[in-house]
Amino acid sequence: MTSTRHKSLAILFLAVLLTGTWSLRAGAQEVTLRAVSAFAERTRFSANFERFIEKVNAEGKGEVQIRYIGGGGKVMNPFEVGNAVRNGVVDMANVTGAFYTNLMPEADALKLSERSIQELRKNGGFEFIHRLHEQKLNSYFLARQFDGVPFHLYLTRKIERPDLKGLKLRVTPVYQAFFSALGATPIRTDPGEVYTALERGVVDGYGWPIQGVFDLGWQEVTQYRVDPGFYSAEVNVLVNLNRWNRLSAAQKGFLNRMGEWLESLNQENPRINAEEAARQQRGGIETITFSPEDTLVYLKTARDAAWARVLEVSPDNGPKLKEILSK
Repeated sequence: MTSTRHKSLAILFLAVLLTGTWSLRAGAQEVTLRAVSAFAERTRFSANFERFIEKVNAEGKGEVQIRYIGGGGKVMNPFEVGNAVRNGVVDMANVTGAFYTNLMPEADALKLSERSIQELRKNGGFEFIHRLHEQKLNSYFLARQFDGVPFHLYLTRKIERPDLKGLKLRVTPVYQAFFSALGATPIRTDPGEVYTALERGVVDGYGWPIQGVFDLGWQEVTQYRVDPGFYSAEVNVLVNLNRWNRLSAAQKGFLNRMGEWLESLNQENPRINAEEAARQQRGGIETITFSPEDTLVYLKTARDAAWARVLEVSPDNGPKLKEILSK
């Protein structure tokens, strides 16, 4: 009986050992994540994400691969990308918070950050933003891009002061409250419709970062850019939370390292900003600058209008966001 018992224990031990070995191997199996960008392929706000995909696929063989489905309106409406990653229609998305404020109103505060993503990782801000994405967007907040890339107001008509009464401006949630506070009539359109709207006089201008105007051909129908810029562009890489939780610890660690590499590309932005401003000037876009007094009014209105909106839509989380994002 003792011998039989020993044999049974040996068989059980072998079975457990083999099961554990199989689990480790299964956990190490290469996974492929389906990814989409809210911006057109090979344009400025998809370019770094596409560099990220190339790096992941080169260094993650046998562990993690990314299949890039496409960008912009080619795959889906940009304003549906947040919902697609939340519901697992895609595994990963490159998308600005402005495109999913309907699901997570607090995303409207991300443009107001006065701190780099590296600073936010140190002061607890990243963790707070990460938790909000988990709770409201069923997403893992992997990385944030484009720190230090300001938004600007672009116009087809010249103005002398920060008074936008009588102007119809194309808006997204990023600057709708600001432009409205200065008297503009806001009009919502997808990015792909802006060129035609400007050409036909449906709108008199739009908000957009200093980068990316030439990607869309908008310089052909733009005469002026108002300086200085306001807010900061932010494009986030999100992973569906259910999909993230099924990854192994090694796969998660690898993607987190790749995400921090992607964030390191933000250091390129000062150079690119200067190059884009010079290119716009060569392309015939004139710069509008206000008096020092009017400039203060312009920037203060931008900030006050945006924070008032954030605190209105998220009275619970808005104050904490203002604390961690402001200096």
